[in-house]
Amino acid sequence: MPFLRNPSDGCCASSRTLTTWSTGASAAVARWTARDIEVGYLLLTRGEAGMPNPPAETARLRVAEQHAACEVVGVNHLTVLDHPDGVLVYGLDLRRDICREIRRFKPDVVLGSGYEIETPFGFDQADHRAAGLATLDAVRDAGNRWVFPEQIDDEGLEPHSVRWYLVPGLAGFASHGVDVTGEPLRRGITSLEAHAAYLAALPGHPAPADLIPKFTAMSGKAMGVEHAVLFRAHDLQAPPDF
Repeated sequence: MPFLRNPSDGCCASSRTLTTWSTGASAAVARWTARDIEVGYLLLTRGEAGMPNPPAETARLRVAEQHAACEVVGVNHLTVLDHPDGVLVYGLDLRRDICREIRRFKPDVVLGSGYEIETPFGFDQADHRAAGLATLDAVRDAGNRWVFPEQIDDEGLEPHSVRWYLVPGLAGFASHGVDVTGEPLRRGITSLEAHAAYLAALPGHPAPADLIPKFTAMSGKAMGVEHAVLFRAHDLQAPPDF
């Protein structure tokens, strides 16, 4: 998941961001880092169940490809946890680990994934749902001194309250968008292409240069630009809207 920090305009262009994933999100990350917003990635697993290779080999390969993908879009902060891929479990252990990284990185914005069972593109994968719900809860946990207090008392961390929580959005349901026309889109495509071995192991997967522009063009039409990435943005510090 990406965490964000550093100044800019708009809701999600505050000082730091931590994020998970959506199609084309790397193009938005490229736009943010080009504007001096610091972005960190948190991977909950090493992706070892995603290819037919032996798991240890796959894990090394996928982490290396992720480092290469980060470099393309200007991300210098990558943390990879060791939760089991394919059987990720929602629970206190996962919330605790995500909370720890939020307290370490101190993002203004967290970009998480969805946690619904059914999406417009079919049923979501179990790991994605567990990650999305655990991230949402960990954002709240991080600001509460009495949740996972050992991180405060023994690890020297401090509570941290995230301002914005973003999830991927679709036209008609999104509240905010990032114009990724031009160089950000090119870098987003190149970032996904850095996962070459993984994509090659997915039969029939479209090329990133074919896939990403289709999604960003649909989102761009909703935003009135050529290419965009859309989000639903939640201001976690806004007063209740009664």
